[in-house]
Amino acid sequence: MSDVTSVDGPNARPDAAPAADLHAHDHAHGHAPTGAAWPPPAYPAYQVPEPDRFTRFVMRVHDRSPRWAVPLAALGCVGLGMAYALLSDPTRAEPDAAPTCLLKLTTGLDCPGCGGTRALWYVLHGDVPAAARHHFLFVFALPFLAYLFVAWAGRQAFGWRLPQPQVGSKAIGVFLAAWLVFSVARNLPWAPFTSLYV
Repeated sequence: MSDVTSVDGPNARPDAAPAADLHAHDHAHGHAPTGAAWPPPAYPAYQVPEPDRFTRFVMRVHDRSPRWAVPLAALGCVGLGMAYALLSDPTRAEPDAAPTCLLKLTTGLDCPGCGGTRALWYVLHGDVPAAARHHFLFVFALPFLAYLFVAWAGRQAFGWRLPQPQVGSKAIGVFLAAWLVFSVARNLPWAPFTSLYV
């Protein structure tokens, strides 16, 4: 007499069925695979945090403000920067006059932005060569930044549809790399790099 019990007989045990048959049965009836925990563990749903009082206030002000308010605020910030450059006259200020560049004050080196305020002052007075002498990349980027601002503000405030230049990640990477090279070159103590020192 055989010791093997047939899985097809009346005394067949469910655990004696081949594993492949059990998995097929579970899959066909939508059950979890044999050996898996059922029902699956329930994970709590992510609760979105409630905004605080200040955030709700800012959102209400933004929703109720006219469409030209944000461009006007941005224009005000740009105007304040221009007014500071005009009134402070950085071309006549001492190198350590407040506010000053911390890197230049402590190390004597030009930082990546050194000369930018003086360049802006010269641009506002129509002296582009002197502006480029103090920060060439700032003067180079200024027309592009001005156009992007006008295109954005015009679309936000008046619905203008000015052509939008497509500035890809590659162009931004090239500009940042050029800025890095410029920042290093202007601190080299050999001619002609010494002419870039401000």
